[in-house]
Amino acid sequence: MPQKNILDFSGLNKLEPRKGRLLISEPFAEDDFFKRSVILLCEHNEEGSFGFILNNFIDANLEELVEDAEAYSGKISMGGPVQTDSLFYLHTLGEDVLENSSEIVEGLFIGGDFDKLKALISDGIANESNVRFFLGYSGWGEGQLEEEMKKKAWFVAKEEVSVIMQSQDDLWQETLKKMGGRFSMISNFPENPTLN
Repeated sequence: MPQKNILDFSGLNKLEPRKGRLLISEPFAEDDFFKRSVILLCEHNEEGSFGFILNNFIDANLEELVEDAEAYSGKISMGGPVQTDSLFYLHTLGEDVLENSSEIVEGLFIGGDFDKLKALISDGIANESNVRFFLGYSGWGEGQLEEEMKKKAWFVAKEEVSVIMQSQDDLWQETLKKMGGRFSMISNFPENPTLN
């Protein structure tokens, strides 16, 4: 039986993009924003898709970006190349605690009353364990993500909310390892294959 080439990603991933799933960039992506990135899809439908890069962090704290937010000590993520002057947030506080938020998957929410969130941060109720902030987002127009999927630019995975809420630098590698099989081997690919 002929051995499959490990660089042939066709047929490797069986999951389809969906709201609440992760997009994992293929190992040799060169785009500065999306290189070795893991993106949470917050919406995916016939009109397009959007989400946040979970493992790309900026060297700033929330207090530098938002007045009255000195009690928050979590990392801030660069969510993507769209609207990089806008702040977005995911949380596990729920709609009962943070009004006007929307559920992405069970137990994970986006947005909500920002003034209330700032008060919750000041009171120590909202913190880095239950809120994540993002500058900008990643977006795809109608059919754009589907085209990228055909070109094998992304793998798709499911993940627990608890992992999504962690700020992990090694999320790309760890997610692929958890997926097992050839994904686990891909997690060890060097960024530049000519250096191997």
